[in-house]
Amino acid sequence: MLLRQLEYLVALARERHFAGAAAACHVSQPSLEGMHVGTVAAGRIGLAVLRRLAPFDAKLHCTDRTRLPESVERELNVTFHESAAAMAPHCDVVTVNAPLHPETEGLCGDELLGTMKRGACLVNTARAQIADRDAVGRALRSGRPAGYAGDVRYPQPAPADHPWRTMPHQGMTPHISGSSLSAQARYAAGTREILESRPAGRSATST
Repeated sequence: MLLRQLEYLVALARERHFAGAAAACHVSQPSLEGMHVGTVAAGRIGLAVLRRLAPFDAKLHCTDRTRLPESVERELNVTFHESAAAMAPHCDVVTVNAPLHPETEGLCGDELLGTMKRGACLVNTARAQIADRDAVGRALRSGRPAGYAGDVRYPQPAPADHPWRTMPHQGMTPHISGSSLSAQARYAAGTREILESRPAGRSATST
């Protein structure tokens, strides 16, 4: 997608349509500054996402079964919501950083997607099953949300006729974040931290 945009901008510049190129950059590359960005789950990964977004002056939101400490909410100026359904209508970008379990499977379905702003984007870097496969396709065709970004489909590898291969307004990247030895070490340490922070017999709900 970015390559196609670059080719388009180069073509405009060659024809000396500099105003058109500037307008294309402005429309296609919105700034995070002032945008409302919310994370579904604010555990280890979700909190790291919020910390990375804070310097861009985005207005931050989160929802999780376990609320962040009050000091962290103040530090990052995060607005807490009781549920994803309560948070989604306020956000220009909703990013999913939750683990897959019965409560999150299919969470991003017709009902939740229908509450999102027109022009908003859904970013799912968690498990594909958290987003309802067919609902996402229907939502993108309706314009609400305006885009979907992710790095994994279900099943994986996706068959040739998987609807996410052809649905509009989507950007899928290779699922390679865990390929390095350092990443594997971080994941092992994170898994141990989650297990040690939970009482025996109680499943972890945040990542």
